[in-house]
Amino acid sequence: MAAVRGYAAQTAGKQRRVGIIGPGWYGKCDLLRLIQIAPVEVVSVCDVDKRMAEEAGDIIASRQASKKKPRIFHDYRELLKQKDLDLVLIDTPDHWHALPAIDAMRAGLDVWVQKPIGVDVVEGQAMVAAARKYKRVVQVGTQRRSTPHLIEARDRFINQGKLGRVGLVEIYCYYHMRARGNPPDTSPPAHLDYEMWTGPAPMRPYNEWVHPRRWRAFMEYGNGIVGDMCIHMLDQARWMLGLGWPKRVSSTGGILQDTASKSNISDTQTATFEYDDLKIVWQHRAWGHPNDPQYPWGCTFYGDQGTLKTSVMMYDYIPLEKGSQAVHKDVTYEFEQYPEDRTEKDLERHVAPAIRGHMKDFLVAIDNRSRPVADIEEGHISTTSCILANLSMKLERTLAWDPKLQRVTGDEEANRLLKRPYRAPWVHPDPAKV
Repeated sequence: MAAVRGYAAQTAGKQRRVGIIGPGWYGKCDLLRLIQIAPVEVVSVCDVDKRMAEEAGDIIASRQASKKKPRIFHDYRELLKQKDLDLVLIDTPDHWHALPAIDAMRAGLDVWVQKPIGVDVVEGQAMVAAARKYKRVVQVGTQRRSTPHLIEARDRFINQGKLGRVGLVEIYCYYHMRARGNPPDTSPPAHLDYEMWTGPAPMRPYNEWVHPRRWRAFMEYGNGIVGDMCIHMLDQARWMLGLGWPKRVSSTGGILQDTASKSNISDTQTATFEYDDLKIVWQHRAWGHPNDPQYPWGCTFYGDQGTLKTSVMMYDYIPLEKGSQAVHKDVTYEFEQYPEDRTEKDLERHVAPAIRGHMKDFLVAIDNRSRPVADIEEGHISTTSCILANLSMKLERTLAWDPKLQRVTGDEEANRLLKRPYRAPWVHPDPAKV
């Protein structure tokens, strides 16, 4: 059966009942990879966009073994009330991660939640608290940790000491990904429940950027390019080097180039995450040329014996010693095992193997009741670090973080910004009351 290709044989007889909240672009990318590697039955789909939900239901029916179309919901709370799921995928916009994830954990479900785990720090604290209280397995969609060529690079060069002492990691994104222009505000389309789509976020006038996919143009729904792209590379660097919380975070930048756009996220930003004996330095610039055209989005490790450049597409190991062998490796596609990858609409084909690996790790953790490679606490560290970078830029000062107290040291103004106001009637989750 196609559904069990590539997944551990001992689980082949277990069919898991799955729901998805937010089956848009990346929701389908995630869910259809799960269908490829495990015997699952997708029984429920939820989206506030009725058209998107129906289209996703039809696609799922065509791809899952039973050929059954899942039930359609437009309020995630109704999906959870059915009490007939084993796990749920949450692939909503960032401002809608925390509440469905916590409610799903409370309902006894294991959870896959996309990165970043939330839009503020207290949301993340509450999600970690809920996972521990209800003993749920929660995998965050930071799939660099499951990318085959990056696992190889870590094991072959970092873990074997080929770089020597790593003192600096540069992480960066030079994609021209910030929305440009000023689309007019309009009434939302009839098939979209815009009140529910907005949920706990501030209510903005609707325009075409809000839905679908370009909502990241607005800080109301996320944390800009740092929250979208830096988190991947920061999380990768932490995983590959075995790092936890940074001690200090500083950041500068803003809207320095494209001042005419309606978008309110920075187009230029630098952030420094400080550890005991190294620094991780982020830069994004949504204009101009990348520093290295081969690595427009990536993570470079500098050691005193060599350099390792990594991205979603490849890695390059460059030894310092003359005469030593440099190594280049491209991403591994899996078209022969998964021919659907060739034709699936909007799939990031180079990422498909990483998502499958991440899903396998998630399912093994569920079977073993253990923590997956991108456990919710790891997602909280990476998410919070990126949020602190934005707060540092806003406050124009370095922020020192106390991981035990989960607060900024000696800065009450910064601590007040760790929790965003929620729009009524939605209530912000409290870590002590999940």
